[in-house]
Amino acid sequence: MRAAILTLSDKGSRGERVDESGPALASWLAERGVTTVQTEVIPDDLEQIVAVLSAWADADAADLILTTGGTGVSPRDVTPEATMKVVERLIPGIGELMRLKSLEKTPMASLSRALAGIRGQTLIINLPGSPKGARENLEAVWPVIGHAVEKIRGDESDCGGKFSH
Repeated sequence: MRAAILTLSDKGSRGERVDESGPALASWLAERGVTTVQTEVIPDDLEQIVAVLSAWADADAADLILTTGGTGVSPRDVTPEATMKVVERLIPGIGELMRLKSLEKTPMASLSRALAGIRGQTLIINLPGSPKGARENLEAVWPVIGHAVEKIRGDESDCGGKFSH
């Protein structure tokens, strides 16, 4: 699987803060055999986020695009709005599962507006901006990611029996 990581941070894009979330996600993915093919840090700017997500998905640069940052309720947190402009189909259960798992740790998870969706043959998932939160949220949904990517890419095999209780 190929992944791309887009970090949304005004301060990070200006060099005022070191991006720790992007590298933390790349390391986590590498431990699971996933190659990170592209990373970028850009400001919390709706049009820039739309442009990068669209370009990466349309170029089939990665099977999975992870965003980190901009999912909260601050005025500059526009990642979900940008993602909504980009995706063709939403996958509500991914955001719901991330919030459910995060609520076991903090009530602040209820403020997350993270979502997931599909553009072309690419799965896009919004993650929190902190390294810990980003890893924990990705870990919460990881069991379904491989299957989702296979299906998005056209796997026609039956889903039954893939997961057992």
